[in-house]
Amino acid sequence: MGSQDQVPVLAIDGPGGAGKGTVSRLIAARLGWHLLDSGALYRLTAQAAVKHDTALDDEPGLARLAETLDVAFLAEDGDARVILEGEDVSLAIRTEEAGERASRVAALPEVRSALLARQRDFRKAPGLVADGRDMGTVVFPRATLKIFLTASAEERARRRLLQLQESGTDASLSSLLKEIQARDARDMQRAVAPLKPAVDAIELDTTELSIPDVVDRIQRLLADLGFEPSV
Repeated sequence: MGSQDQVPVLAIDGPGGAGKGTVSRLIAARLGWHLLDSGALYRLTAQAAVKHDTALDDEPGLARLAETLDVAFLAEDGDARVILEGEDVSLAIRTEEAGERASRVAALPEVRSALLARQRDFRKAPGLVADGRDMGTVVFPRATLKIFLTASAEERARRRLLQLQESGTDASLSSLLKEIQARDARDMQRAVAPLKPAVDAIELDTTELSIPDVVDRIQRLLADLGFEPSV
């Protein structure tokens, strides 16, 4: 077993809108660990496809894009910027349309295979918080701790609506709910790495929980394993 395999990994999986991203960023900051937003890699692959006029059903072409993504993640003043081929796409990859395209791209086996090694390369000392849909089942099956966050589709649609409204974007709750349900179905039914809890994952339903509540619960689980906040 190599030294990289000794680096602790917290795998946080779950459907969109369950709070994975926010929770992962907060815990990574507390621990002083690295952060992997695996969903961003699929969104970036889809964004690159649009930029290079690659069809979203062109599996070999998308896999080539995934293998050669020119991407950088920059942390500035507590914010994360995502740079694709020299262009700041931080906002562009967070739209509902971008999420829909990413879900389609993520269902393609060749794309998932192309991104697998890139995701595992994020595992570096002192530790990694990995946020995604198959972190604990496929990418890091021997993760130190596996969490599966979920929430009702209705609550996740409500949260997304609030996010969009805060950014000045109009949206319909009913249409957001339909999009979330369709994305859930596609993610759970895909042939490769379907969305599901790892058999040894701890499931947390966040429907009635605040972000601080969820962070505190996971922090206590980590503390039981000997990992305490660095700040």
